[in-house]
Amino acid sequence: MKGYRKYFLTKLAWFAITFVFAFVLNFTLPRLMPGDPVAAIVARQAQGISNPIGVQAIYQQYTELFGTNKPIIEQFFIYVKNVLGGDFGFSFSQYPRTVVDVIRASILWTVCLQFPAIIVGWLIGNTLGALAAYLKGGFDKVLMPISIFVSNFPAFGMAVILMVIFGVTLKWFPTSGGYGYDLIPSFDWKFIRSVIVHYQLPFWSIVLIAIGGQAIGMRAMSIYELNADYVKYSRFMGIKDSTIVRYVFRNAMLPQITGLALSIGTMVGGALVAEIVFSYPGLGTTLLTAVMGQDYPLISFATLIITIMVLSATFIIEILYGVIDPRIKAAQAE
Repeated sequence: MKGYRKYFLTKLAWFAITFVFAFVLNFTLPRLMPGDPVAAIVARQAQGISNPIGVQAIYQQYTELFGTNKPIIEQFFIYVKNVLGGDFGFSFSQYPRTVVDVIRASILWTVCLQFPAIIVGWLIGNTLGALAAYLKGGFDKVLMPISIFVSNFPAFGMAVILMVIFGVTLKWFPTSGGYGYDLIPSFDWKFIRSVIVHYQLPFWSIVLIAIGGQAIGMRAMSIYELNADYVKYSRFMGIKDSTIVRYVFRNAMLPQITGLALSIGTMVGGALVAEIVFSYPGLGTTLLTAVMGQDYPLISFATLIITIMVLSATFIIEILYGVIDPRIKAAQAE
């Protein structure tokens, strides 16, 4: 118990230190970008105003509102105070919407896209990897090169290929957006059908990448387990092959389940490229818009969410590792 407490506190301390550094970087890096985002807001608000004094007054009003006229150190402590109070400020690029409203509208699209894609890719990939290890022969020789090729394919490349084939050439699916631009979000069948149709290309671009990696991992673990001593002994004892295989694949699944948990924990920050390529209204597109509009508060909050999800997933998995495998806890507690 004492050893596990030390292991837990060590991991918790590293989590806290990493989070603090990530928090500071999330605030600082966007504000180091060149340019003045407030000037863009003033340009929109001051349309039709020819008096330079009036424009200057509007500019001063917005710099005061967003706090960009203060030193960056003072801005940081104001930001920390506001974050602790649950206030992430207004979005520069979508003013007067708040940052929370913008993220709330986009994060649901990301979760609904990526969570099913991760699960489907995991199930198909592990099934194919297990079959390749067990059946061997031609199935394995065909699956493995394809899996290696697909798993190493860049996410944007897969998205572009699917877009060109199924969107531009065959015209089976639309190439951008989360639903038809002529529709208003509602629960009628026309809107739901449009969402489903727009969903296909980004969904499968994520799934196909996931299948390759999962298949490779499951195949390697299954081959290792199939050649283990307990399998040879079980066969020598006359135990049915179906029973042996069930235990083999259950043991081989343990690292894959860990990978699944990590993928789910990091899904908010994963596969954002697919959203950007297809202009899907998720967190990836929102983050791209924020960067192009120098939207400091929106960039900071979006990257903060991604950071928290990644760190939390890593922390939970390492804690579970210490519980499941005492060797890890013992090695790192020394």
